[in-house]
Amino acid sequence: MSKAKLVYILSLRNAAADKAGQYIDFKGEQRYMKSPLEYLAEALDGTPLGDAYSLEGIVYDDDAHSPRDQAVLADYGFAWHPDRKWIFPKDLQAQGRLLRDMLHAVPSTYRRLPLDSADRVAAKSAYERTLLDKLLTLQADVVVLDGLLIILDELVRPGAHFHRKMVNIHPGITRIESPYERRGACATLDALHGVQGSKVVNWATMEKVPAPTVTKTGASLHYVDNGIDSGEVIFDVLGTDIAPEDTILELRWNNFNRSLFPALYQGLALLAPHVRRASAG
Repeated sequence: MSKAKLVYILSLRNAAADKAGQYIDFKGEQRYMKSPLEYLAEALDGTPLGDAYSLEGIVYDDDAHSPRDQAVLADYGFAWHPDRKWIFPKDLQAQGRLLRDMLHAVPSTYRRLPLDSADRVAAKSAYERTLLDKLLTLQADVVVLDGLLIILDELVRPGAHFHRKMVNIHPGITRIESPYERRGACATLDALHGVQGSKVVNWATMEKVPAPTVTKTGASLHYVDNGIDSGEVIFDVLGTDIAPEDTILELRWNNFNRSLFPALYQGLALLAPHVRRASAG
């Protein structure tokens, strides 16, 4: 059976916030911050996952004309350059191809518009159509989202081409019934508040309320739907202890290595037979 064609989508600004591809301070020493994308590239070359999937492209949504994106990516830029930091090593390959040659920009320019703009809905729809065109051009059978920071609407609705063909790797447990549940863009920070016995109920004002203390967090690979990390879970791992003195980057490093990478691997392994059958049909 042929390999399923995989396309990876991320926001560079989220990777930059993680200091992906760089060394970080970690409790008095230096540790390398490997991104989920770098982990996946290595897994496709060194594990049976490479027998199931071929990486066809890497799409990012960052907007080179947005002052906010320019500020966040000041150290990285919007494309690999030999004189800048980058989110993965310059010579990193997957299945014989340089990752830096697999990058495709599909800017989410609608984010420049105010949230209450009358034009924003149409601009968001246009972005999703452009993204769909790119995924179809790359002949994607399955799409992995990693820190995209966008709620997709049209691409994953029931009946849409990528309904149940798009999955997200999230640095938190997304099962709503779990006491460790942490959804949304602030899942790691939310977990840090949890170990201190509080829960943020308004991220704009940082209003907190007392909550049961949690000492663990994890990661989930789940289908993408129209909600915030609310899709059906394919595989999750609750494998990361939280210390009250952890910084956000220390917890991110721990959670990537102890929970997120295993959830990504095992989830894609479980998904592979279904994706390959669908692509063959």
